Amino acid sequence: MSSSLQIESWYAWSAAPVSCAGDERHDIASLSDLEPLPPLLRRRLDQAGRATCQILRRLDPEAACPIVHASRHGNTSLTWGLLTELNDGNPLSPGRFSMSVHNAVLGLHAIARDHRQPLQALAACGDELDALFDEALGYLAEGYPAVIAVFSESALPEAYQGLTSHPAAPCVVGMRLAASPDQSIADRPFAHTLSLLFGDNAQPTPLDVIAWLNDLDDQQRLERGNACQ
Repeated sequence: MSSSLQIESWYAWSAAPVSCAGDERHDIASLSDLEPLPPLLRRRLDQAGRATCQILRRLDPEAACPIVHASRHGNTSLTWGLLTELNDGNPLSPGRFSMSVHNAVLGLHAIARDHRQPLQALAACGDELDALFDEALGYLAEGYPAVIAVFSESALPEAYQGLTSHPAAPCVVGMRLAASPDQSIADRPFAHTLSLLFGDNAQPTPLDVIAWLNDLDDQQRLERGNACQ
């Protein structure tokens, strides 16, 4: 049986100097009505973590949806700093360690928003988008009307540069996904679907996903324009 997903809404952010979204309605940095995170929580997050929390707040204002957050590397800057301190024989900071784990951003979001629905953090060795779609389908099959799927990458320390696939800058993309009986963005098997979407790049980064979503929007605008002619 084929299962399909529909994108109800999406937002994105990137630290790159170019716009992360072709339509500013999707660019979290262009929105002026976002409530800031509490300062004591905000200061614990890096740029990608703050953008992730803002996107989650925008996509799920009632804090009523399951959230699946994927990141291939997580906050490697914190991890690298802890490893360096350990190698130098220095004591480790419990606070920094607590923010280096993969579900740290979701934990702070849950505290800030009193979010009580399921939370899941994933790392899938480059197959994060595949995993996000798969997990979203599972929650939808359980009866949830929508799932928030977020894909992010933080800055990569210089020591890791060139050793792993990574976007050029910290970036985040979030999608509100719902079941769709007649409009599909992802049919199983997902590996085949992703190869159709991204060609030879079967392990897309958040920036690749943002570019794909912009293309979807461009195509939808083109179709609406043709229908009005």
